[in-house]
Amino acid sequence: AASALLVEKAGFEALYISGAGLSNSNGVPDAGVLSREEVLAMSSTIIKSAGIPAIVDVDTGFGGPEEVKQTVRLFEAAGAAAIQIEDQEFPKRCGHLPGKSVIPAAEFVLKIKAALSARKAPAFRIIARTDARATGGIDEAIRRGRLYMEAGADMIFPEALETRDEFRTFSKETGGTLVANMTEFGKTPFITLDEFGELGYSLVLFPMTAFRAAMKAVEEALAALKAAGTQKGLVDRLMTREEFYRLIKYGIG
Repeated sequence: AASALLVEKAGFEALYISGAGLSNSNGVPDAGVLSREEVLAMSSTIIKSAGIPAIVDVDTGFGGPEEVKQTVRLFEAAGAAAIQIEDQEFPKRCGHLPGKSVIPAAEFVLKIKAALSARKAPAFRIIARTDARATGGIDEAIRRGRLYMEAGADMIFPEALETRDEFRTFSKETGGTLVANMTEFGKTPFITLDEFGELGYSLVLFPMTAFRAAMKAVEEALAALKAAGTQKGLVDRLMTREEFYRLIKYGIG
């Protein structure tokens, strides 16, 4: 939750609660291991801390259409601004790894319609992600993107596109409001926010950047502490007590 405050402080307009981030921070892979109750509990804590809208990754929705309805009710009640649901089979895999499988598009359309029927406020957004680029190529991803948009999804998220041309083609062929995922060490090349805007994408996610930066910093700090037997040489790399207390608004004017 403290990192959510840093996202807000840095000036970002929204917070993305990544399924990979929640899973990995609990020491498990991004493979649908966490239950809905676990994801809801962790997300609720983050949402309460954040002063900006939060988008929650709910993977495959934790079941079929009826379970998706309950997922929407719970996360909307928790204060999320949006959920992102994907068309992978359960158990899902990280979107940038091989070996993914997707459910039939018609089944996912039923999940989208279930999600839409369960939300109380139209302002609560349903983001539909397709992982079909990996299983059926860009043409299948486009076909599904169109179907999901026609089903009423507020935003369409094509996962793991591999070139700028693919992002451009997907945007041109589907239209609508689009989401891009700019993760590191994956299938997608580095593309800037401005470039994504030119390609037709309204929302860009950076799901693991802060987590990976933090993990690397912790690893290096622990190695230095073990080697030196003191943290004195690390002090200039640490957030001070005053800085952290200001972040959480504790006891400092």
